[in-house]
Amino acid sequence: MVPALAQAPAAARPSLDTGDGTAQTLLTKAVTSGCPVQFVPPAAGARAAWWVQDSGQHALPMAGLPAPLTVGHRGGASGWWVPLAEGVPVLSRARSEASASAVFWQRAVHIALQLVRARLIYPALDAKDRPVWRAGPLPQVAEDALTALAAAAPPGAGPSAMPPRQVLAAACDALADALMRTPAAAAVGAGPWTAPAPEPVDAEVQRSVRGWLDRVEDLVDGGPAPLLVLRVQPPSDDQAAAGRLTADLHLAPAGSAPGAADEVAAATVWSGAARLDGEDATELRPRVQRALRRAARRCPALAALAAEENPQRCTLYAGAVEVLLEQEDELAQAGVRVVWPERLRTALSSAAVIGTEPGDDEQRTSGTTGVGERPRFSVMALLDFRWQLALDGAALTEEEMDALAEAARPLVRIRGQWVLADPVLRRRARHRLLGQLPGTQALTATLSGTLTIADDVVPCRPAGALADMIGVLRQGEHHQDPVPAPAGLRARLRGYQQRALTWLAHTTRLGFGAVLADDMGLGKTLTALAFTLHQQQHTPGPTLVICPASLVTTWCREAARFAPGLPVVAYHGSDRTLDAVTDTTLVVTTYGVLRRDQAHLASRPWALIIADEAQHAKNHTSATARQLRALPSTTRLALTGTPVENNLSELWALLDWANPSLFGTLKSFRSRWASAAEKDPASPEAAELGRIIAPFLLRRRKTDPGIAPELPAKIDQPRLVQLTTEQASLYEALVRETLQQIAATRGIERNGLVFKLLTALKKITNHPAHYLREQPPSDGQAAAFTARSAKTAALSELLAAIRLREEAALIFTSFVAMGRLLTAHLGHLGHDPLFLHGGTSLPERQRMVDAFQAGRHPVMILSLKAAGTGLTLTRAAHVIHFDRSWNAAIEDQATDRAHRIGQHKTVTVHRLMTEHTVEDRIDELLTRKRDLASAVLTSGDEALTQLTDRELADLVSLGERR
Repeated sequence: MVPALAQAPAAARPSLDTGDGTAQTLLTKAVTSGCPVQFVPPAAGARAAWWVQDSGQHALPMAGLPAPLTVGHRGGASGWWVPLAEGVPVLSRARSEASASAVFWQRAVHIALQLVRARLIYPALDAKDRPVWRAGPLPQVAEDALTALAAAAPPGAGPSAMPPRQVLAAACDALADALMRTPAAAAVGAGPWTAPAPEPVDAEVQRSVRGWLDRVEDLVDGGPAPLLVLRVQPPSDDQAAAGRLTADLHLAPAGSAPGAADEVAAATVWSGAARLDGEDATELRPRVQRALRRAARRCPALAALAAEENPQRCTLYAGAVEVLLEQEDELAQAGVRVVWPERLRTALSSAAVIGTEPGDDEQRTSGTTGVGERPRFSVMALLDFRWQLALDGAALTEEEMDALAEAARPLVRIRGQWVLADPVLRRRARHRLLGQLPGTQALTATLSGTLTIADDVVPCRPAGALADMIGVLRQGEHHQDPVPAPAGLRARLRGYQQRALTWLAHTTRLGFGAVLADDMGLGKTLTALAFTLHQQQHTPGPTLVICPASLVTTWCREAARFAPGLPVVAYHGSDRTLDAVTDTTLVVTTYGVLRRDQAHLASRPWALIIADEAQHAKNHTSATARQLRALPSTTRLALTGTPVENNLSELWALLDWANPSLFGTLKSFRSRWASAAEKDPASPEAAELGRIIAPFLLRRRKTDPGIAPELPAKIDQPRLVQLTTEQASLYEALVRETLQQIAATRGIERNGLVFKLLTALKKITNHPAHYLREQPPSDGQAAAFTARSAKTAALSELLAAIRLREEAALIFTSFVAMGRLLTAHLGHLGHDPLFLHGGTSLPERQRMVDAFQAGRHPVMILSLKAAGTGLTLTRAAHVIHFDRSWNAAIEDQATDRAHRIGQHKTVTVHRLMTEHTVEDRIDELLTRKRDLASAVLTSGDEALTQLTDRELADLVSLGERR
């Protein structure tokens, strides 16, 4: 018994006695007298039956038997044929004294009856398209019971050629069919599946139910259908001339990759010479036939193969080949993979070719431009695009493409070889000229190497002058024609800076803008100045630099240092003017001034606009970005160390400013590339986007193999800022009052006043809150606290960029009070800094060092004296001196906490200084006056107290040095 099935909803138990009971009485006598019983599966049109062999005791007469028993012979023995349904009540009551085979079938009948009672049966069509019932799906308890029963099967219980488990399955199916054709089946309904004698159903019924029945059998079967592989054979000349091919059927486990080692020929499975994934022909055949029937609904050429009992090979005529070519992808989804002979399918290819004949598109896309005109590569230019067919990569002639267009069959002979030309390819040969593309679409298509035509992504390549342009763009920084450093440059460019200059020169010569996205510390400013001098030699006109306010002074100083012949105008402050601007002037302004003076700045044409720290315009809808876009310019250059901070929309904003419309709208940019690339950086869309932007964005990192060897172990980057209005007022008032006191004193008292003045001025340049001894700011005061100090604003910008690079920084200050202010402020900005000072205990110092080195706190603030010795902080890639020490040796010693043995990165040292203040003057003295520098190195602040009143006034007075 199968207890789990006994609990299923019961159907009406059929009455199996079709007569007066005499037949069953006689059969019972035969079974109880020890006659062997064998199940005989249906075959050759005959229905399944029981064969009861005469035991030799003449338990039943051999003649004159009542219907439906008949006398017969099987295997040389006499016996009786018993219809399947008539034997069920007898076998179900077989006793222990019955034959072993009768007891075996008693147990099998009990399982089959419980399956029918639980309605675990389903309709199907057999090989002759007759409606039959089968048992299933089998629950696990039934599977286990049948498997255990098969293991105990006595000899002769079924055909010797069939394994016992297969015999039991066939018996359950036959019993389900027999029982569903008794009068009790009327409860199910009338129709071919409940008629007493099943006959083949007509074609209309077959069509209406075959797909549904196949799906039912798939679900009941439980095993995945094998992958069907049609291996098309290379044609002979006679076959190809007739447009005919043959294909052999192979089988592979579901989900197998092309060319899997476990693929086998179907013929070897049907012959019994091979198995697939442990299954033999009997288990595989119905699944293969169902899979072929499904495929035949898509490709009628496979119908004949599906109708065969042992499908092995089919002939494909021209129409069938055409269908296979057109529906190859759909068949693959249906579980049929078509494998074509090598080169027959792939020798012939097509690609979209974009570009016009030499001479025509050169005139459309190039030419001279005036200052402020955009760009030399016209986005309005129209370029022809057409189909070009090729055989093994060699372009076909117009005559060969004409012959291909007129071919009536997919098998075509070209240049002495047979090839397959699918309908799509022949249509492309017939309609080769596709139209014209705007220059922007043409450029992005040829850079990506693909073009979407009618929702189909096809390969494309440039031709004519467009191909020449693409060749120049793809050379990138490694251009074969290096551009020498301009004569007015007073600096030696490193190799990667020289390559960047070459790249900028060649890219902008073609009329494009560019984005230079080198890492912080690689010298983007120097590279941009070199490019400015180069540009002035070829495109006369002023250059406009737009940068954060904290970098205005740095730009002016760097220009004076590296390009002394370049006139510089700082368009900043209340008295700003452009009156002195000429065609050779470099104008430096801020994003804030741009927002206020956009109309005035846009009133004149600019030969070159440089947007430094261009991520300030990453939001293309912001006022800054809109006003930046409205400035007229011949060439645009964006400088940034962080081209992407949050998402690729920011990258689009930079690229679209440098090259308006070249990358389409933001919506199309995101749908085609950005969304997929953000989800999966390894996606094909990400790779294609990289190919497209590469000619217009140059990105180098300090760790790149071609960069790192050129860098010094330590890069000094002074950053000059201007005092805020509050700082300037405090500074001037303190200098005026204290100089008067110093003039009236002598000796130690004077030295004390000088030292007090210098210390107070350093505090003012740090932050008014430091000088005024205010409490650290609260969370809601972060923005206001930043705005009061130019150094604090510069520090905030610098740390934001460092955080995006996931790098670590040390911040040194001479004052514990300033350290506490910075700790609170940076904490409000989300940096969670550590603060090490003289009051830090030894265990706490070690804990901080360990936390910093482990990366748990990427920012550490240190007081200069407490951190001068005994610390190793080699995780830091940046050292920031928030305020300057008068003793250069102490400052360098602090820097060496990061730049020491064990450091494998180039350390960038940022020195924050306020322009035209005592900090600026001391730095100048340390740099240029080596004699005073020596004194300062040895005695620090004490040397400064020995200055005369005039020298001291010169040192501390606010304003440009007289």
